[in-house]
Amino acid sequence: MTEFPVEFTTYTKGLFGEERWQRYVDSFSQQVPVSIRRNPFKPVALNHLPIEREVPWCRDAWYLSERPNFTLDPLFHAGAYYVQEAASMFLDNILRQYCPADFFQNGTALDLCAAPGGKSTLLRAALPDGVLLMSNEPDRRRANILMENMQKQGHQEVVVTNNYPKDYARTDMEFDLILTDVPCSGEGMFRKDDGAIGEWSLQNVMKCAALQRSIIEEIWPRLRPGGILVYSTCTFNTHENEENVRWIAETLGAELLPVDIDARWGITESLLEGWTGPVYRFIPGITCSEGLFVAVMRKSPDSHYKCRPLNLRKAFGRLRILSDGHPVGVQKGKSIIPAHAEALLAGLPADRYARVELTHDEALRYLHHEAVVLPDTAPRGFVIVTYRQIPLGFVKNIGNRANNLYPQEWKIRNL
Repeated sequence: MTEFPVEFTTYTKGLFGEERWQRYVDSFSQQVPVSIRRNPFKPVALNHLPIEREVPWCRDAWYLSERPNFTLDPLFHAGAYYVQEAASMFLDNILRQYCPADFFQNGTALDLCAAPGGKSTLLRAALPDGVLLMSNEPDRRRANILMENMQKQGHQEVVVTNNYPKDYARTDMEFDLILTDVPCSGEGMFRKDDGAIGEWSLQNVMKCAALQRSIIEEIWPRLRPGGILVYSTCTFNTHENEENVRWIAETLGAELLPVDIDARWGITESLLEGWTGPVYRFIPGITCSEGLFVAVMRKSPDSHYKCRPLNLRKAFGRLRILSDGHPVGVQKGKSIIPAHAEALLAGLPADRYARVELTHDEALRYLHHEAVVLPDTAPRGFVIVTYRQIPLGFVKNIGNRANNLYPQEWKIRNL
């Protein structure tokens, strides 16, 4: 039986009530649900996966009956789908309701705390073409993981940055939509991460609550009048959730917006006594997911507001850009080695490079960074290797062998 900190048990049991608490505790002895979301930019059948049923609040998303070894699936590495916790996919339901194509004035969206990339890849899949997504992560190591996942998705209208909110605050960018999946005490992840239980303390809860307010306060001026802010945490307590949302509404003048939900989904609304605003809680054992809290807010509109043309050069001068959706090759000797991300672009013209299809075993060896042998008919030079017609990356065919150009830092470590 899982041992919780006494303070967490006392507080959360009082918040949930006896029945919800017991269902939450019982969930620790149940199988943790596994869910995936298809990348619409790389359409391919996923019938090799044990798909069980749809995730009801998200398009192109399914629960699996068991967890396969994703490491040994070339389509996973190619970005054909993303393994994402189901509650996080609720963002798709929000965007369909509040962010259609005609909502966007500046044509910009920001995911402020984006690593490892689940919500950012969902955002890019749901956003209209022509909207630029800025996907940001303050931690450099995690930002590299974010960049990898965004490049694998293959959409050009994505800029990955490694900055703090204060850096964005110094720009003059104005976003139509800002997603703030803020750092939190992680109570909603206890079922998946034993380390989160060991790190929990009431002191850390209050520290996170203060940090969350400072993040929202710094980024709020970058949301245009009438723009949408999505606030989310993966924790349960009201200090980091309802109390912070109330502070945002009262201090910054945000309007809370209701989201359409189906009672069959098992989503719990506010548990804070006396609270009347619309917020949404995912509780393991009640929803088929891990823990999540979400609130959707709108900045007061201004009838005189006029969107300004986005000066990317000026904005980028203040930001640390890791990738901008337009990969450029590297000069080496007399030739230019193409950027790996170019091979992954969903819109890359089919005739830009020759392509060679690999078998499953060949694809795994390529992803393991082993040498690849191409057919005699393959042309010399840079070739894209594919699996089920989805690009995996480049090789340089020199005749008797093909040099593997898959990034060393991305390779499968253990086959």
